[in-house]
Amino acid sequence: MATSPLPRWAPTPSPSRPLCRSSDDGGRRGNIGDLLRSPFTAVVAALRGHHAATSGDDTAPSTDTAPPEQQHTAGGGELDGVDDGSGRRRERLDDGVFLTWEDVWVTAVDSRGKAATILNGVSGCARPGEVLAIMGPGGQQKRLSICLEILTRPRLLFLDEPTSGLDSAASFHVMSRITDLAAREGMTVIAVVHQPCREVFELFHGLCLLAAGSTIFFGPASTAAEFFASNGYPCPPMRNPSDHFLRTVNKDFDKESGEKLQYEPAVADEAIDILVNSYKSSDTSEVAKQEMRQINEMDRRMIGRNRAGFVTKTLPFMLPSLSLGTIFYNVGYGPDSARSRSSMLMFIGTLLTFMAIGGFPSFVEDMKIFGRERLNGHYGVVTFVISNTVSSTPYLLLIAVVPGAIAYYLTGLQKQIDHFIYFALVLCSCTMLVEGLMMIVATIVPDFLMGIITGAGIQGIMMLNSGSFQLPNNLPKIVWKYPIYYISFHKYALQGFYKNELSGLVLQNDLEGHKTITGEKVIVELFQVETGHSKWVDLAILCGMIVIYRLLFVVIIKVLDMAKPMLKGVTFRCYTKSVIHGLE
Repeated sequence: MATSPLPRWAPTPSPSRPLCRSSDDGGRRGNIGDLLRSPFTAVVAALRGHHAATSGDDTAPSTDTAPPEQQHTAGGGELDGVDDGSGRRRERLDDGVFLTWEDVWVTAVDSRGKAATILNGVSGCARPGEVLAIMGPGGQQKRLSICLEILTRPRLLFLDEPTSGLDSAASFHVMSRITDLAAREGMTVIAVVHQPCREVFELFHGLCLLAAGSTIFFGPASTAAEFFASNGYPCPPMRNPSDHFLRTVNKDFDKESGEKLQYEPAVADEAIDILVNSYKSSDTSEVAKQEMRQINEMDRRMIGRNRAGFVTKTLPFMLPSLSLGTIFYNVGYGPDSARSRSSMLMFIGTLLTFMAIGGFPSFVEDMKIFGRERLNGHYGVVTFVISNTVSSTPYLLLIAVVPGAIAYYLTGLQKQIDHFIYFALVLCSCTMLVEGLMMIVATIVPDFLMGIITGAGIQGIMMLNSGSFQLPNNLPKIVWKYPIYYISFHKYALQGFYKNELSGLVLQNDLEGHKTITGEKVIVELFQVETGHSKWVDLAILCGMIVIYRLLFVVIIKVLDMAKPMLKGVTFRCYTKSVIHGLE
């Protein structure tokens, strides 16, 4: 039996879901009053959390297509079309997202243990190609860069205060474009708004009106005024419906003024109770429950934000090590093994540290934050350097140990654990030195491109004079050996590698294998390594250079602080005579 199609919106609460509780600890706990003043930010956060919780890691359930028998509402209406605003229907895109949330609770606890309910069993749903507005009285206004979100063409878009700070005309144009985009792309849009103008309110397909954490109304935005009127709260002529809804259910100022408007027959608390109970027993609520059950029964598939997985993130660090380990796989102890070991150690000790330069852009951003917070007196340069070093060391140690272990054992270097520990410590020291170098460069050259070029150039010069590409005795004495050879950290890293790997080895010295040569002799005669000190001295020099680079960073910051006022004084100094003319 055919039935009349339902309106495009039929949302409502539905059966319970797991409790969503939010509480902070200690000094991090927020003020309950602040949370209560901004419940709609909590709505978006709760929806995001519920959306992620029902779909696993960084994904959410999505429904692309439904069986033919499921593409009807409870009343027989179509679910596969979207109204584009011109009265025409267009087919829903295959990658559209239906979203439902049921019985969502959010509770906040302050530092004194006092609890307050932010959301009280809120339920609802959102559909592709339509814009759901979440409204309710006064919250903190926040801005959101909408364009950056839309550029990725998401299938599910959350907007927190998209019209904040805009006048009525600008708000209308922004929301009109968003509505058109949702209809054209089949996008599911959920927007938190505060008192939109009449023109903007008429753009919304659905309305979720909240007060005191409870659902006042959830359904087609065009029928909200009729719902209020049927419960004794009619919207006065020529008044913006959204203003009327919020004034009716806003109880924040009842205690302060004790006054109520002429068209309000009851105070806000009583109005909220009446509207909440009326909505729960309304036909719209029952129809919405059926629609949400129908959406939940659709075929589901997981969606994400196309984020790089763990393997994708670690692959750039693993590929060079895998390539290096397979190229020099099991070098053995033949006549060419000494040169192979040297090439492998040179590559991993110099070129792989080049990857640390990739952190320069993020460090420039850190420097901007550091500059602002330092001017506000939050902390000083020394505190920043120490905290930055301590926080980055575990990560640098990880990216040194894991790729280093792959290359080390595939090549077949000395397998004793103490040799590998030394190898990993030298690698970690090199990455920390490169980070310190880029800290200095970022202070002097804050431009991304020029900073990377400068850092790479400095490191390249140090590599050329490290004693690998040109033997130390063959380096020109002026400039290249004195002082660059001795201030290049690659020199001490390579010498430590050579001593760690070749000391104690016996290598073949001819093709027949009748002659042998000790590793100590290879170090001195072939690589011209300084043997007057042990490998641990080389490591200690590297650690000392780490400290020197950090201290140099502090000195440069202090010098720039003293130089900037003087430079500004020179810049703004006026050498021309000024004449002031006055009128009586």
